[in-house]
Amino acid sequence: MASTGSAPAAPHGTDGSHHPARTGWTAFAAVLMIFGGVMAVFQGISAIAKDDVFVATRNYVFQFNLTGWGWIHLVLGIVIVLAGCALFTGALWARVIGVILAGLGALANFAWLPHYPLWSIVLIAIDIFIIWALCTGGDSRAQA
Repeated sequence: MASTGSAPAAPHGTDGSHHPARTGWTAFAAVLMIFGGVMAVFQGISAIAKDDVFVATRNYVFQFNLTGWGWIHLVLGIVIVLAGCALFTGALWARVIGVILAGLGALANFAWLPHYPLWSIVLIAIDIFIIWALCTGGDSRAQA
């Protein structure tokens, strides 16, 4: 039989044309990375601008100058925002960098616990969710 040229369309995502950034989890992780990065930038700015905004407890293991922590959060936040924007391209390198930076963000917020415990716990939870979303939400092709 001759083909009419109107073959049925392949199911969504099975023809290889599905863009990875359009999967829900990757896009959500990108938005969370941008949000978490902006919050880290605000943490950094507030720690650099005015050291008496945060109360530090005595005798904690992570004794580091609050201004130093501010610079760490500021730089890390900017890099996380840029990586979150790069996730919208759907590139594999952006996903790998996103996982690495979310891990670094979780570690930085863990070390920030003595200064602002509740906010640190919230950002650690967001970073863990970003890692989960980037590790599981990459390939949504149907298994046939």
